[in-house]
This record gives sequence, structure tokens and C-alpha cells, in this order.
Amino acid sequence: MITPVLPAPRGTRDNSGGRGASDDGGAGDATASRDDSITAWALAARGGDADAVERFVRALHRDVRRYVAHLCGDPQAVDDLAQDTFLRALGSLHRFEGRSSARAWLLSIARRAVIDSYRYASARPRLCDVPDWQLAVENVQPQDLPGFDDGVALLDLLASLPDERREAFVLTQLVGLPYAEAAEVSHCPVGTVRSRVARARAALMELLEDQDDPALQAA
Repeated sequence: MITPVLPAPRGTRDNSGGRGASDDGGAGDATASRDDSITAWALAARGGDADAVERFVRALHRDVRRYVAHLCGDPQAVDDLAQDTFLRALGSLHRFEGRSSARAWLLSIARRAVIDSYRYASARPRLCDVPDWQLAVENVQPQDLPGFDDGVALLDLLASLPDERREAFVLTQLVGLPYAEAAEVSHCPVGTVRSRVARARAALMELLEDQDDPALQAA
């Protein structure tokens, strides 16, 4: 368990959440402006500005949690992985020079944190101390929340995608990264990201058409 030493997020702020990606128009301009501000805070934080550190963490906390949640597939590990990401980033700020956006830089660190967690888990297998571990996991999940079942179903649909397509879709459509920055995070060409997103969309549409639940299709 990672010791909580970072500023806690303050609910919903204008700077805290990503929206769907857009390559033109007002949404794209707003995203670029937001990224410029976050990058400026990261550079100021590198120089020792404590307020800039807090702004940087709060602005990207939601994006990091959303990204690692879809990468790791383990709701119990999301907070620890997000915390680990920011601890790594703050420890590496002296090397950040602003050549890319701070958001793309941070999500690259998040990606490495998730990969490292997989490597650590594979090297240290643990035995379950209950006879039915799947039932035990289900029993500790929140239930009877508005939209909970639909949310789980949508996560299941995303989980059915190949890893690379799911990552491209999450980065661009959920986190809101421009395609160029998503390509930087994923270490692949921009055209590859566009292709993966298009294929992910097509696959999700086919899966949704097979669903009988109108609420899920609307979601």
C-alpha cells in the first residue's frame, strides 16, 4: 500500500476531467489550452512552486485514475497505481523539459507503473485464502448504485477489445488525448492509433447491437 502523500482531488473542477478528443473546433482548442496550463504548472512545480504541484496533481488525477483503471482491470489497484504514478512523476520533474505536454508525459509514466505492477505480481504469486475468490470479489463491490450495472456491462465490452485497441480508445475517447499525444504515450505512429480507435469503435458498435438492454445501448 502506498502512503497517501499527495493532495486529494477536490471533486469536479474545470481542469480535472478530460472529454472526448476533437481534432478541430472549440473542443480541440479548449483541450490544447488546458494542456498548455497543465504543462506550465509542471514546469513551475519543477522549480519548487508548491501551489503548482497541487494544481498539476489535481488537474490530472481523474485522467490518470481512468487510464490505469482500464489498463490494469483491477478496481482495487487503481488508487495505488495512480498514487505510484504521481510519486514517480514528482520524483522525475527535474527531468521534464516541456517538449511534450505534461499530460502525455504523465500518462507514459502511468503506463510504466501498470506494466511494473504486472511484473511484480507475476514474480510474487499469492494464494487465495477463500474457497470461492470470485464470489468474494463480487461481494465487496458496490451494488444498487444508479447506472452501476450498465457501467459494469460497458467495462466488460471494453475488456473484450484487444489490449492495444482498448488503450487507444481509452486514451483518445475517454481521457481525451489528441491522437498525436496518444501515439506518444503508446509508442506507435499516429496512423496506428487512428486505425486502432476506428477498429475499437466498430467492434463496440457490433457488440452493442447484440445487447438487448436499451439503457446499455444509450450509455
